[in-house]
Amino acid sequence: MRKYVIAAALLLAGGLIAGSPAKAEVGCLCATATNAPVCTDTILTCNTKMAGACVAMCDYQKPKMSKRMSKKKKKSM
Repeated sequence: MRKYVIAAALLLAGGLIAGSPAKAEVGCLCATATNAPVCTDTILTCNTKMAGACVAMCDYQKPKMSKRMSKKKKKSM
């Protein structure tokens, strides 16, 4: 039994040391009465724009810019 405890402690310590670096972008998991929970950038955004409450912290990722779609030109005959 003692071997298992020592092995578990070593694995846990190795996971903590070799873990991923801390992320700078931390957001707020905003919950409302009618909509599904959404991750927002700040607590104020959740309260003012969505009229919800911050339930927990979440990993906020900024929306990526979409590519510009150009209209296809019709070939003239």
